[in-house]
Amino acid sequence: MHIRFFGRDHDETVKFEGEISVREALVKASILPSTVIVSMDQNILPHSAIIKSTLELEVTIVSSGG
Repeated sequence: MHIRFFGRDHDETVKFEGEISVREALVKASILPSTVIVSMDQNILPHSAIIKSTLELEVTIVSSGG
């Protein structure tokens, strides 16, 4: 199975077997979890969500400034 992360600055695919959390998949794709929001069909997914099948997830960069 695989997860494709796509967005303005990302287009990575991660392969996995069984199940994986969104956070684990982000790390495997070399995306720092604290810098992004992940969504599917315009619904935000928590980084703790467990994925058990092939998906395409949108990645939105979260930025802050001071």
